[in-house]
Amino acid sequence: MRRRLFAPIAVLACMLLAACASRLPVTADTATFIVVRHAEKVDASHDPDLSAAGHARARALAERLGDLPLAAAYATEFKRTGQTLSPTAQARGLAITAYAAGEPAAALAARLRAAHPRGTVLVAGHSNTVPAIVAALCGCAVAPMPDHEYDRLSTIRIGADGQPRLLVERYGAATPAPAATP
Repeated sequence: MRRRLFAPIAVLACMLLAACASRLPVTADTATFIVVRHAEKVDASHDPDLSAAGHARARALAERLGDLPLAAAYATEFKRTGQTLSPTAQARGLAITAYAAGEPAAALAARLRAAHPRGTVLVAGHSNTVPAIVAALCGCAVAPMPDHEYDRLSTIRIGADGQPRLLVERYGAATPAPAATP
């Protein structure tokens, strides 16, 4: 009898734990950093605009964040990062602060943490910078970001205890897998 009850109870406990862990707690003394890669771009030129899919993803980001209050929004000097954050920032009447794409991730993370010890900050970067920025903010290992990936949303919460917690989610349309090469 015990064995027959154990499996359903264990499954229920795991489901409850997963539901509780799916969102990180936010308190008045929490600093939260949401880091995304810019959305899809029209071409591979130096400073392209977003494509139609990219503009749709930028709107999806604004929808995903809903009414979440933001203290600040940061984007690199390239149009595509600012355009990715634009719907979210405009909905809140928030100016987007530029940072240099080449700024070392550790320096940017230290600057963001010092400037925003509380509140939520949105940051847009590039496939070759986002993992390092997230790693510098959370002090943890972060998977590299393939060039075709646009839907990763990384949330780092730093509570009063100073301990960062990382939650990685997806937003907008799923990133399609790259075409296989023969």
